[in-house]
Amino acid sequence: MAEYHGCMADLSVSLIIADDETPARNRLRELLADIPGIHIVGEARHGAEAIALAQQSAADLVLLDIRMPEMDGIEAASHLQKLASPPAIIFTTAYDAYALQAFDMSAVDYLLKPIRRERLLTAINKARALLPAQLAAIQPLQSQRSHFSVSERGRVLLVPVHEVIYLRAELKYTTLRTSEHEYLIEDSLNSIEQEFGERFLRLHRNCLVNPHYLLGYQKGGDGEQQWVALLKGIPETLAVSRRQLHLLKNLAG
Repeated sequence: MAEYHGCMADLSVSLIIADDETPARNRLRELLADIPGIHIVGEARHGAEAIALAQQSAADLVLLDIRMPEMDGIEAASHLQKLASPPAIIFTTAYDAYALQAFDMSAVDYLLKPIRRERLLTAINKARALLPAQLAAIQPLQSQRSHFSVSERGRVLLVPVHEVIYLRAELKYTTLRTSEHEYLIEDSLNSIEQEFGERFLRLHRNCLVNPHYLLGYQKGGDGEQQWVALLKGIPETLAVSRRQLHLLKNLAG
Protein backbone atom coordinates (compact mmCIF):
# COMPACT_ATOMS: atom_id res chain seq x y z
CA MET A 1 0.00 0.00 0.00
CA ALA A 2 1.37 3.38 -0.88
CA GLU A 3 1.76 5.46 2.26
CA TYR A 4 1.88 8.89 0.69
CA HIS A 5 0.69 10.46 -2.51
CA GLY A 6 3.45 13.01 -2.25
CA CYS A 7 3.28 16.78 -2.29
CA MET A 8 0.20 18.21 -3.97
CA ALA A 9 1.48 21.76 -4.05
CA ASP A 10 1.12 21.87 -7.84
CA LEU A 11 -2.55 20.93 -7.30
CA SER A 12 -3.15 18.49 -10.08
CA VAL A 13 -5.63 16.45 -8.10
CA SER A 14 -8.58 14.24 -9.07
CA LEU A 15 -11.03 14.33 -6.20
CA ILE A 16 -14.26 12.73 -4.93
CA ILE A 17 -16.70 14.48 -2.59
CA ALA A 18 -18.57 12.10 -0.26
CA ASP A 19 -21.32 13.57 1.91
CA ASP A 20 -24.96 12.60 2.35
CA GLU A 21 -26.10 16.24 2.58
CA THR A 22 -26.57 18.08 -0.72
CA PRO A 23 -25.79 21.55 0.77
CA ALA A 24 -22.49 20.24 2.14
CA ARG A 25 -21.50 18.80 -1.26
CA ASN A 26 -22.48 22.08 -2.94
CA ARG A 27 -20.38 24.05 -0.45
CA LEU A 28 -17.31 21.93 -1.16
CA ARG A 29 -17.85 22.13 -4.90
CA GLU A 30 -17.96 25.94 -4.68
CA LEU A 31 -14.80 26.10 -2.61
CA LEU A 32 -12.94 23.72 -4.89
CA ALA A 33 -13.98 25.68 -8.00
CA ASP A 34 -11.68 28.47 -6.81
CA ILE A 35 -8.64 26.19 -6.59
CA PRO A 36 -6.80 25.65 -9.91
CA GLY A 37 -5.84 22.07 -10.78
CA ILE A 38 -8.67 20.40 -8.85
CA HIS A 39 -10.76 17.98 -10.91
CA ILE A 40 -13.91 16.69 -9.22
CA VAL A 41 -14.46 13.23 -10.72
CA GLY A 42 -17.64 12.42 -8.79
CA GLU A 43 -19.88 12.95 -5.78
CA ALA A 44 -21.12 10.25 -3.41
CA ARG A 45 -23.97 10.19 -0.87
CA HIS A 46 -22.46 7.41 1.24
CA GLY A 47 -19.32 5.35 1.64
CA ALA A 48 -20.21 2.55 -0.77
CA GLU A 49 -20.76 5.06 -3.59
CA ALA A 50 -17.41 6.69 -2.76
CA ILE A 51 -15.63 3.33 -3.05
CA ALA A 52 -17.27 2.60 -6.40
CA LEU A 53 -16.27 6.03 -7.73
CA ALA A 54 -12.71 5.65 -6.44
CA GLN A 55 -12.33 2.36 -8.31
CA GLN A 56 -13.81 3.76 -11.52
CA SER A 57 -11.75 6.94 -11.52
CA ALA A 58 -8.54 6.04 -9.62
CA ALA A 59 -9.03 9.34 -7.77
CA ASP A 60 -6.10 10.89 -5.90
CA LEU A 61 -8.16 12.15 -2.98
CA VAL A 62 -11.51 11.54 -1.25
CA LEU A 63 -13.19 14.11 0.98
CA LEU A 64 -15.13 11.80 3.33
CA ASP A 65 -17.90 12.87 5.66
CA ILE A 66 -17.77 10.79 8.84
CA ARG A 67 -21.49 10.33 9.48
CA MET A 68 -23.33 8.99 6.43
CA PRO A 69 -26.16 6.43 6.04
CA GLU A 70 -25.59 2.93 4.63
CA MET A 71 -21.83 3.19 5.12
CA ASP A 72 -20.04 5.82 7.21
CA GLY A 73 -16.75 7.48 6.37
CA ILE A 74 -14.63 5.45 8.78
CA GLU A 75 -15.78 2.16 7.28
CA ALA A 76 -15.34 3.50 3.75
CA ALA A 77 -11.78 4.55 4.57
CA SER A 78 -10.94 1.05 5.81
CA HIS A 79 -12.21 -0.50 2.57
CA LEU A 80 -10.43 2.10 0.41
CA GLN A 81 -7.08 1.17 1.98
CA LYS A 82 -7.34 -2.25 0.30
CA LEU A 83 -7.13 -0.76 -3.20
CA ALA A 84 -3.89 -1.27 -5.10
CA SER A 85 -3.30 2.51 -4.99
CA PRO A 86 -5.31 3.87 -2.05
CA PRO A 87 -6.45 7.48 -2.42
CA ALA A 88 -5.52 10.14 0.08
CA ILE A 89 -8.24 10.70 2.68
CA ILE A 90 -9.47 13.90 4.32
CA PHE A 91 -12.41 13.53 6.69
CA THR A 92 -15.05 16.21 7.04
CA THR A 93 -17.19 16.52 10.15
CA ALA A 94 -19.43 18.72 12.23
CA TYR A 95 -18.10 19.35 15.73
CA ASP A 96 -17.59 16.17 17.74
CA ALA A 97 -15.05 16.53 20.53
CA TYR A 98 -14.45 12.78 20.87
CA ALA A 99 -13.90 12.33 17.11
CA LEU A 100 -11.62 15.36 16.83
CA GLN A 101 -9.49 14.16 19.73
CA ALA A 102 -9.10 10.76 18.07
CA PHE A 103 -8.09 12.38 14.77
CA ASP A 104 -5.61 14.73 16.44
CA MET A 105 -3.97 11.96 18.46
CA SER A 106 -3.55 9.73 15.39
CA ALA A 107 -2.50 12.60 13.05
CA VAL A 108 -5.42 11.95 10.71
CA ASP A 109 -6.43 15.07 8.80
CA TYR A 110 -9.95 16.41 9.02
CA LEU A 111 -11.92 19.50 8.09
CA LEU A 112 -14.38 20.97 10.56
CA LYS A 113 -17.67 22.21 9.10
CA PRO A 114 -18.33 24.89 7.99
CA ILE A 115 -15.23 24.38 5.87
CA ARG A 116 -13.08 27.38 4.97
CA ARG A 117 -11.14 27.72 1.72
CA GLU A 118 -7.74 28.33 3.35
CA ARG A 119 -8.04 25.29 5.59
CA LEU A 120 -9.23 23.16 2.65
CA LEU A 121 -6.26 24.22 0.53
CA THR A 122 -3.81 23.42 3.36
CA ALA A 123 -5.37 19.99 3.86
CA ILE A 124 -5.21 19.16 0.15
CA ASN A 125 -1.55 20.14 -0.03
CA LYS A 126 -0.58 17.67 2.67
CA ALA A 127 -3.14 14.94 1.90
CA ARG A 128 -1.94 11.36 2.14
CA ALA A 129 -3.22 7.82 2.31
CA LEU A 130 -3.88 6.57 5.83
CA LEU A 131 -1.28 4.41 7.50
CA PRO A 132 -2.55 1.16 9.07
CA ALA A 133 -1.87 2.47 12.59
CA GLN A 134 -3.85 5.65 11.88
CA LEU A 135 -6.81 3.67 10.58
CA ALA A 136 -6.74 1.38 13.62
CA ALA A 137 -6.72 4.40 15.95
CA ILE A 138 -9.92 5.88 14.54
CA GLN A 139 -11.86 2.64 13.95
CA PRO A 140 -13.55 2.86 17.40
CA LEU A 141 -15.46 5.83 15.91
CA GLN A 142 -16.94 3.52 13.27
CA SER A 143 -20.49 2.24 13.48
CA GLN A 144 -20.91 -1.51 13.07
CA ARG A 145 -19.80 -2.41 9.56
CA SER A 146 -22.45 -2.75 6.89
CA HIS A 147 -20.16 -4.62 4.48
CA PHE A 148 -17.24 -7.01 4.39
CA SER A 149 -14.61 -6.18 1.78
CA VAL A 150 -12.92 -8.72 -0.46
CA SER A 151 -9.63 -7.82 -2.15
CA GLU A 152 -9.38 -9.13 -5.70
CA ARG A 153 -6.46 -8.12 -7.95
CA GLY A 154 -6.09 -4.71 -6.32
CA ARG A 155 -9.81 -4.00 -6.41
CA VAL A 156 -12.35 -4.12 -3.59
CA LEU A 157 -15.62 -6.03 -3.74
CA LEU A 158 -18.18 -5.11 -1.08
CA VAL A 159 -20.36 -7.88 0.36
CA PRO A 160 -23.35 -6.72 2.47
CA VAL A 161 -23.22 -8.27 5.95
CA HIS A 162 -26.88 -9.34 5.75
CA GLU A 163 -26.12 -11.49 2.67
CA VAL A 164 -23.51 -13.59 4.48
CA ILE A 165 -24.77 -17.11 5.28
CA TYR A 166 -21.71 -18.36 7.14
CA LEU A 167 -18.03 -17.69 7.82
CA ARG A 168 -15.59 -20.56 8.23
CA ALA A 169 -11.94 -20.46 9.27
CA GLU A 170 -9.60 -21.89 6.62
CA LEU A 171 -5.91 -21.83 7.65
CA LYS A 172 -4.79 -18.18 7.33
CA TYR A 173 -8.08 -16.96 5.84
CA THR A 174 -11.80 -17.04 6.46
CA THR A 175 -14.26 -18.31 3.86
CA LEU A 176 -17.30 -16.05 3.51
CA ARG A 177 -20.32 -17.74 1.90
CA THR A 178 -23.31 -16.05 0.30
CA SER A 179 -26.09 -17.75 -1.67
CA GLU A 180 -24.15 -17.12 -4.90
CA HIS A 181 -20.44 -17.06 -4.11
CA GLU A 182 -17.58 -17.97 -1.79
CA TYR A 183 -14.90 -15.43 -0.95
CA LEU A 184 -11.72 -15.38 1.11
CA ILE A 185 -11.27 -12.56 3.63
CA GLU A 186 -8.55 -11.83 6.18
CA ASP A 187 -10.85 -11.12 9.15
CA SER A 188 -10.58 -13.71 11.93
CA LEU A 189 -13.66 -15.44 13.32
CA ASN A 190 -12.90 -14.08 16.79
CA SER A 191 -12.78 -10.47 15.56
CA ILE A 192 -16.02 -10.94 13.59
CA GLU A 193 -17.73 -12.48 16.62
CA GLN A 194 -16.61 -9.61 18.84
CA GLU A 195 -17.74 -6.98 16.33
CA PHE A 196 -21.14 -8.42 15.44
CA GLY A 197 -22.15 -10.25 18.61
CA GLU A 198 -25.29 -12.35 18.14
CA ARG A 199 -25.68 -11.32 14.50
CA PHE A 200 -23.58 -14.43 13.86
CA LEU A 201 -23.79 -17.58 15.99
CA ARG A 202 -20.83 -19.86 16.59
CA LEU A 203 -21.75 -23.42 15.62
CA HIS A 204 -18.25 -24.82 15.88
CA ARG A 205 -14.80 -23.54 16.80
CA ASN A 206 -14.17 -22.89 13.09
CA CYS A 207 -17.59 -21.60 11.97
CA LEU A 208 -20.05 -18.72 12.47
CA VAL A 209 -23.52 -18.71 10.90
CA ASN A 210 -26.16 -16.06 10.24
CA PRO A 211 -29.20 -17.32 12.21
CA HIS A 212 -31.58 -15.94 9.56
CA TYR A 213 -30.32 -18.64 7.19
CA LEU A 214 -30.81 -21.59 9.53
CA LEU A 215 -33.47 -24.10 8.51
CA GLY A 216 -32.91 -26.66 11.25
CA TYR A 217 -30.55 -29.46 12.22
CA GLN A 218 -30.18 -33.20 11.86
CA LYS A 219 -27.70 -35.98 12.39
CA GLY A 220 -25.18 -36.46 9.64
CA GLY A 221 -21.50 -36.97 8.92
CA ASP A 222 -19.34 -39.86 10.12
CA GLY A 223 -21.48 -42.67 11.44
CA GLU A 224 -24.42 -40.32 11.87
CA GLN A 225 -22.87 -39.21 15.15
CA GLN A 226 -22.31 -35.59 14.12
CA TRP A 227 -25.07 -32.99 14.20
CA VAL A 228 -25.22 -30.64 11.20
CA ALA A 229 -27.09 -27.41 10.52
CA LEU A 230 -29.31 -27.10 7.44
CA LEU A 231 -29.16 -23.79 5.57
CA LYS A 232 -31.49 -21.79 3.35
CA GLY A 233 -30.47 -21.32 -0.26
CA ILE A 234 -27.45 -23.62 -0.37
CA PRO A 235 -27.04 -27.43 -0.27
CA GLU A 236 -24.13 -27.47 2.18
CA THR A 237 -24.51 -28.37 5.82
CA LEU A 238 -22.37 -27.13 8.71
CA ALA A 239 -20.98 -29.26 11.51
CA VAL A 240 -22.31 -28.32 14.96
CA SER A 241 -20.29 -29.02 18.08
CA ARG A 242 -22.08 -30.74 20.95
CA ARG A 243 -21.58 -27.80 23.27
CA GLN A 244 -23.23 -25.44 20.72
CA LEU A 245 -26.16 -27.72 19.82
CA HIS A 246 -28.36 -26.03 22.42
CA LEU A 247 -28.29 -22.84 20.30
CA LEU A 248 -30.03 -24.61 17.42
CA LYS A 249 -32.49 -26.30 19.75
CA ASN A 250 -33.39 -22.93 21.25
CA LEU A 251 -33.90 -21.40 17.80
CA ALA A 252 -36.09 -24.32 16.76
CA GLY A 253 -38.24 -23.69 19.82
